[in-house]
Amino acid sequence: MSKPDEKQSKILIEGETEAGQSFRPSDWAERMSGSLSTFRGHRMVYSPLLQPVVKNGQKCLLLDPELKKSNPELYEAIMTFAQNNKLKMREDD
Repeated sequence: MSKPDEKQSKILIEGETEAGQSFRPSDWAERMSGSLSTFRGHRMVYSPLLQPVVKNGQKCLLLDPELKKSNPELYEAIMTFAQNNKLKMREDD
């Protein structure tokens, strides 16, 4: 368990299933991140709590554990989505 002053590692949800299959649709991470995005100057800006990222050439979703405090329903929905679709998850390094 982390101490109150320790920053928890972000969770990386990979666009690959535990069986090694690429997850479809290919824009899944952008779609999920859009739920917290805003528009500024005619551009979409992703929240630092939920961002699409590319790691090792693969689309992923970077989830900040702080989302669990600020929006527990969305956090649980994302975690359930990842588990139901058997997406690989790990702490971001």
